[in-house]
Amino acid sequence: MRTVVASNLEGRGIRLHPGTNLTELSKTADGIKVVTDKGDELTADVVLFATGRAPNSNRLNLKAVGVEVDQIGAIKVDEYSRTSVPSIWAVGDVTNRVNLTPVALMEATCFAKTVFGGQTVKPDYKDVPCAVFCIPPLSVVGLSKQEALPKKGNDLLVYTSSFNPMKNSISIRVEKSTMKLVVDAETDKVLGAAMCGPDAAEIMQVRICVITMVPRWLALQVGIHPSAAEEFVTMRTLTRRVSHRFSMNMRG
Repeated sequence: MRTVVASNLEGRGIRLHPGTNLTELSKTADGIKVVTDKGDELTADVVLFATGRAPNSNRLNLKAVGVEVDQIGAIKVDEYSRTSVPSIWAVGDVTNRVNLTPVALMEATCFAKTVFGGQTVKPDYKDVPCAVFCIPPLSVVGLSKQEALPKKGNDLLVYTSSFNPMKNSISIRVEKSTMKLVVDAETDKVLGAAMCGPDAAEIMQVRICVITMVPRWLALQVGIHPSAAEEFVTMRTLTRRVSHRFSMNMRG
């Protein structure tokens, strides 16, 4: 899927330099001069540092009440979001588990049910969907092929479909949409799904329901035509079978 994203970005005129670090920045009359660790010199209008995020916990003075944090300041919690102080709970990015807004909402809901609702509920991170809002966007849910092999211990069936969305035919833009299903060969259950293409995040939100389904159930669904989403219910051609035994041999 990364190759698909890269190809689509390059098709829009974006130059990619994977595996590259910056070693020097300097202002010039033409903009900002950038020197890479590969010796390349580039000129840019703006340089953006995507350095990630860190929990904003320093100002809370947590040590004063005995709440433990890790080396980056994330609050340590148990599987129910309780901190080292039994009466204090923490949810969301400050715990550095899965840093997504809907996940924080799920954690908060579980906390409320556990503490105020008389139910013992812990967050389930098994099939959390996510998206990268590049152009076109990428979205995934469930396990990738690399994740599924060691976890499931069975061979995998990989189904893929790549096509030019119908709406692109009007603008004559050639920009492929790609969909993938990862299936357990023994149980025939869908373990993961991925899509790169227009509205990928919108489609994947609904596709969460296919996780643990079997492909033949998908084939019984009636698609909406013309739409990109119907590809998920008409995907019947096996692209490849991945052997778990071969994976074990590769890992030694």
